[in-house]
Amino acid sequence: MKKILLVITMLYAAAAFAAADVNKSSAAELEGIKGIGPSLSEKIVEERKSGEFKDWGDFVKRVGGVGGKTAAKFSDEGLTVNGKKFKADAKDAKPAGAKADEKASKKKAASPKAAASATK
Repeated sequence: MKKILLVITMLYAAAAFAAADVNKSSAAELEGIKGIGPSLSEKIVEERKSGEFKDWGDFVKRVGGVGGKTAAKFSDEGLTVNGKKFKADAKDAKPAGAKADEKASKKKAASPKAAASATK
């Protein structure tokens, strides 16, 4: 009896974290992903009628309201595009302070002193 309960519990746990692919899942299955409600699932299904999503970039581009951070969260919850999880590209993967550091170094390079020493 304990073994049967264990198997049922394991099946229930697996079903709770069932993956959903944007190209194959119904609106109801998409809504099983935390953060996807009826409105967003309908957007996904409607946009899919124009053609399957090629990859995560295509998905983010075509579905309004979904950006890189949201795509990463959906992927963590089990959403896939053609069976693949979301991977941030290099520009999305930079730490929050990296842009400020990058701007400061560009500004320093463009300063008059830097320009004068570069022409000598």
